[in-house]
Amino acid sequence: MKVVVCINHVPDTETKIRVAPDGITIDRTGVNFMMSPYDEIAVEEGLRIRDRFKGDVTVISLGPEANRETLRKALAMGADRAVLLRDDTARDSFATASALAAEIKGLAPDVVLFGRQSIDYDDAQVGTLVAGILSLPSVAVVVKMEIREGGEVLCEREIEGGHEVVRTKLPAVFLAQKGLNDPRYPSLKGIMAAKNKPIEEKPAAPAEIRVHTVALRKPPPKNPGRIVGTDASAVPELVRLLHEEAKVL
Repeated sequence: MKVVVCINHVPDTETKIRVAPDGITIDRTGVNFMMSPYDEIAVEEGLRIRDRFKGDVTVISLGPEANRETLRKALAMGADRAVLLRDDTARDSFATASALAAEIKGLAPDVVLFGRQSIDYDDAQVGTLVAGILSLPSVAVVVKMEIREGGEVLCEREIEGGHEVVRTKLPAVFLAQKGLNDPRYPSLKGIMAAKNKPIEEKPAAPAEIRVHTVALRKPPPKNPGRIVGTDASAVPELVRLLHEEAKVL
């Protein structure tokens, strides 16, 4: 079973983001980066599929030299090989998906895994775009996945108000959701072994960028809270404010 997992190098969830002087990117000074949490789930699922059906796991990341850090973590978790599609420029979801699809097509995997979305821009488009470019079936927000004999896959996915059961066949693309598994921590043995695993670097395939960022700004600060009273006599005023100012009633 050949498995490919696409991962992204994103700012740590606890990082305080600042807009860079150019007004269209973030200031990376002092920012800690990490593997996107949903991608960790995808890597874990890829490793479990490999361990069950044998084969190998290849992790791919598109971006600058710094993405090697995240690829190295995936190798420490147990991935067999890593590919960095080098690109120091900003890409939209379509251009990113195009480069990933070009690399994945040459690998001809049975299973392609993504996190449901990357936590930097939260577009949640790249995985399904890759599937579309490669003409492969895709299942998003997967919380349960069972690969059966003959390449049939039974998936449970989250939808609004419940879960949906989907059946498809390999090769296919799957987007992992929280709850699919609990990602392992890299062991000391894995970390040491990862240092000796090469990361293959290739130039990312060129692609048309269809969406351009024209401005980036932080949301306006919230208005400070107000205490309108401490007992039942405050209820009429509270209702008035919710109706006239907050406009939620």
